[in-house]
Amino acid sequence: MKKGRWSLQLIIIIFVCIVVAVSLLITDLLISKRVASSVEGNQAEKARNVARMVAHSPLIIEAMSGKRDESDIQQYANEMRVLTNVYFVVVMDMKGIRKSHPDSKKIGQRFIGGDEGPVLKGKEHVSYSKGSLGPSLRSFTPIKDKEGKQIGAVAVGISLDNVEKAVNKSRTGIFIGTLIGILIGVLGAVILARYIKKVLLGLEPFAIAKLLEERSAMLQSVREGIVAVDQKSRITLVNRAAQRLFQKAGLNEAPIGLNIGEYMPTARLSTDVNAKNVEIDEEHNLNGITILVNRVPVIVGNKAVGVIATFRDKTEIQLLAEQLSGVRLYADALRAQAHEFMNKLHVILGMVHMGHYDKLTEYINETVDHRKNEIGFVTRKIQDPVLAGFLIGKLSYARESGVELYVSCDHPLPQPENSNITHELITVIGNLIDNAIEAVTNYSVKRVDVVFDYGDEILTIEVKDTGAGMSVDLQNEIFEKGFSTKGENRGLGMYLITQAIEKVEGELIISSKPGKGTVFAVYIPYKAEGGEI
Repeated sequence: MKKGRWSLQLIIIIFVCIVVAVSLLITDLLISKRVASSVEGNQAEKARNVARMVAHSPLIIEAMSGKRDESDIQQYANEMRVLTNVYFVVVMDMKGIRKSHPDSKKIGQRFIGGDEGPVLKGKEHVSYSKGSLGPSLRSFTPIKDKEGKQIGAVAVGISLDNVEKAVNKSRTGIFIGTLIGILIGVLGAVILARYIKKVLLGLEPFAIAKLLEERSAMLQSVREGIVAVDQKSRITLVNRAAQRLFQKAGLNEAPIGLNIGEYMPTARLSTDVNAKNVEIDEEHNLNGITILVNRVPVIVGNKAVGVIATFRDKTEIQLLAEQLSGVRLYADALRAQAHEFMNKLHVILGMVHMGHYDKLTEYINETVDHRKNEIGFVTRKIQDPVLAGFLIGKLSYARESGVELYVSCDHPLPQPENSNITHELITVIGNLIDNAIEAVTNYSVKRVDVVFDYGDEILTIEVKDTGAGMSVDLQNEIFEKGFSTKGENRGLGMYLITQAIEKVEGELIISSKPGKGTVFAVYIPYKAEGGEI
């Protein structure tokens, strides 16, 4: 790396660190104040809860009412202060005289701070003030006897130093989390930088820029026209020599981004863009100008992703090329071959107009009519296009399997009110038809009937086959997940059918005897769209 140039890895690491540091600053500005407010609120709520507990303590109420020794107040208050880890718990009478204090010498003295006024008037509140123990967050709660008469007040204090420590602790958590984020970001940046460098074949961005400049200079300096085409036949690169040749041929539009087949339709450069074959010294015509073209596919990962074509103008040496390569003889041969080919086409055309054409026409009409009738019946009777298309596909599948599949529906089946039921119907009908086709494969009569009947918001579907049938024991086992008579890795079809029927609250009944085929009858609640019947 040259002096003054930073590596890609270093740039990414520095950038990530700057982004995270800025994020830290923004986080501190936006969140720290909110966190501090939240912590202070929690501390105030803690002090308020402790004050309420003390104010509603029967011991405190009795002692303040004169029914108990006032010395018990100090003992209780100290126990609560230790258990709840608060700064102080002070109980005072209606004149603001302390009945308890962490410093027992101050019992009997007036409460200090000047913020006890509202509570002595029966109002609970929180304040910040400086008392005999220093600045603190204070929560005041009135003490009332059983008749609801106020007989004193409780002040619970939390040191502001403790509040600040709690705030700093929360803020420290944010900083620690951000620091971990920085470390993870740096690690991710290192991994990302190494991956990018690997993709870039170990080259730094400035090296890539240098290679690009060198490649551009090289491409522009050669006298052969060079055109690069991507997988979609779009022109991605054209050098000066190619542009001069295009202008000579009357192609003045900027070629970058255009389809090569549309831009140079006579040059046939777009033929087989994805092919891996190499063409060397192929002659093509570009608006009356003969060009000699070399086409080489660009292979990435054993796949052709484009084509590089180089070409040069052969107009100036046209006569010499004709004499040396026998172009005139080759052109005469091509004319003869073209004439012969036209004669063959006339023969083929004459055979088409003979009697075989009528048979071909009859066959085509029969095929088209059969297909049209089949699709027409399904789409008329099954008004849900998704289900109708699915059944048409199954009809084709059955024909390919050599099975006669018949679909019957006396009354049109309207579209469902809930479109989700279509997906469950496809699961049920599809698996039943597939099983039925497999069941008749090895029998002389290969027929499967699917019957639809709809009425009273109940859809009945029957799938009948001419297969071997099933014993009673087999009928009880086929619904178990993984059970199959067709080999390993099977046995999901019937399980999926039962799951789908349970989802739509339907019912499945099997009627089967060995040697007499099987009938699956499915009954599903089915509400038509728009209340159709």
